[in-house]
Amino acid sequence: MDRSRRVYLATQTILLAVFLAVIVFASFKYAPSVTRLFRQPDKFREFLSSYGAAGPLVYVALSAIQIIIAVIPGEVVQIAGGYAFGTPLGSLYALAGTVIGTVVVFVTIRLLGFSLVKAMISPSQLEKFRFLICRPKSEIAIFVLFLIPGIPKDVLVYLSGLTPIRMLRFLVICTVARLPGVVGSAYIGANLQEKDYHVAYIMFGISLVLFIAGVLMRDKIIDRLQRLRHAGKEPPACS
Repeated sequence: MDRSRRVYLATQTILLAVFLAVIVFASFKYAPSVTRLFRQPDKFREFLSSYGAAGPLVYVALSAIQIIIAVIPGEVVQIAGGYAFGTPLGSLYALAGTVIGTVVVFVTIRLLGFSLVKAMISPSQLEKFRFLICRPKSEIAIFVLFLIPGIPKDVLVYLSGLTPIRMLRFLVICTVARLPGVVGSAYIGANLQEKDYHVAYIMFGISLVLFIAGVLMRDKIIDRLQRLRHAGKEPPACS
């Protein structure tokens, strides 16, 4: 192994260790308190108001962090955004944060590779979604998986950097697929803020039914997509 290769591997290992250390530290130190804040919409709104005109930027940053630190529930973040800003702006800010967080993860995976994915995703989930990586033309499968409630989107985002798909194309696909869920969550939050509980509960009920249906059917959907993608052939190994 030549010197440049050794330097590259050493640098990659150090960056991987730093990234994982930051994620673990933030997950234990800050994620629980941030999640509690999101679940108290009035306090969260006051928190954003304390930043004045920069409040939307703070929310966008928190939405991006939610993508990177996957232990924070995305739906809670989006409902809080709708509560604080209303449906149109809450949806816009949530999507902006989602795009930023996705770019960070995508680029990081492209730099650090399969080692980071193995560290962030459980072996069972990696095996389940392995058919997406190292294969061309995964766009339709990715769109379907992002569209269906109950599919772990954080896993898909971390796997995205291992797919041959270009970043801009991936961002368009996952943003369009996420749009109904983001807008629906923001709409629930906006109606809670306006104390229109009847509409909010109806929307929440619909979302819950779709989520449960997605959870119950996701294995069948993933299995179907697997068979459509490689027609029984083993996906190539990635390293």
